[in-house]
Formats: sequence, C-alpha cells, structure tokens
Amino acid sequence: MLPGPRRRFPFLLLAAGIAAFSLSLSAKDKNFVKPQARPAKTYPAHDNHGDEKVAIAADPYDTAEKAKIFSINFHDHGFLPVFFVVTNDGSHPVSIANMQITLTTANNSKLTPTAPDDIYRRLVNPQGGTKPQMPLPFPRDKVKGTISQKERNEVESSQFAARAVEPNSTQSGFLFFDIQDLSAPLAGAHLYVTGVDDAQGRELMYFDVSLDDYLDGAHKPN
Repeated sequence: MLPGPRRRFPFLLLAAGIAAFSLSLSAKDKNFVKPQARPAKTYPAHDNHGDEKVAIAADPYDTAEKAKIFSINFHDHGFLPVFFVVTNDGSHPVSIANMQITLTTANNSKLTPTAPDDIYRRLVNPQGGTKPQMPLPFPRDKVKGTISQKERNEVESSQFAARAVEPNSTQSGFLFFDIQDLSAPLAGAHLYVTGVDDAQGRELMYFDVSLDDYLDGAHKPN
C-alpha cells in the first residue's frame, strides 16, 4: 500500500533538510573560481580610452549575493573586494608592471589595494581595529583565530597579478580595499589608475573610474 500524505510529509521535510545541509557544506568546501571577465567597457563603472584602445573597469563585490563566490567573508573583516578588469583592444601589448591604483572616496580618503600579508593579519586578528559599519546585508561569520591554507590559496588566486595585457585580450582579478572605518566608501568615489605604459614605454593618460556609475547601474540588466 502506498504511503498516505501524512506519512510522506515528514519524509519530504527530512529530505529537504538534508539537501539544504549538503548544499551548505558544498558551498563552504568548494574552491574559489575567479569570475570570467567581460571586456572592460561593458561594465557600468569603466573608463575607456578609445584612441589608446585600452579600457579599465571596476566591479565592487559589495553585496552578499556577489560575495558568495568567496568562502571568506571579506566584508566581515573590513575589506571591500573589487573585481578589476583591464582590456587591450590594440595591436600591441600594454605594460601594467608599474601601475598604481588609488580608490579616492567622497571625503578624500585615499585607499590603495591591501597586500596579501595584511589581509592574513586581519583574518587572524579581526579585533585589531573597529568593526565595519557599512549598512549592507552581509551575514556575520564566526570569528576565527587562524587562517587555513584554503583561505590563503583563495586570497592569492583571486588577486589581480598581471604585469602586461596582450593585444586583443583582457586581464582581471580582485583588489581588496580596507574600508573598516568607512560607512559609505563607494558613493562619490573614484578609482584612479596611473602607470599604464604602451609598447614603447610611454605612459598613457591616467584612468578615472567613477564608482557612482557602478551604483547607478548595479540593478540594471547586463
């Protein structure tokens, strides 16, 4: 005899609970996979130098949904991950070995990308400063006292590390900015990029990426 609805209901609840638990475990155990970059000028926040055929974009990972690609809750430790994209549409390589990047906020705070060793120190000692006050819907993770090899690998593999951009190609990776003491780091902010050189070693005009363009376009379909 087939089980009646009342007998099936507890079984379905148990199955659903097991499935949800398994998904939660798999999300924590999975290795970091860097997002596939699109051409820089297709992102809302970008600066395209048409004459020089180079474009740079910044895509902040400032929401809980976007930050799911990480196993580390960077926001909980006071960091803002920004997906940084450089596209070279020209016929010659572009050098970014001397590139300098500064995130300048509306109140003129100047932030530079945080080095991996400084990220590790914050992950190990999250009480080393004031907790971030950004009004974003991030879950609060349990405080950890050590950093695992998996977390180190995630930090290292996610970083923007390119030294050059070949013709008709794109390089990408994450920059991590320390926004621990800032309440609204994106509104009115600009990402300034200098030190991008052409094939002859001449520096290109600086790039100015407005983060307001990201905020304005964050909820628009791609």
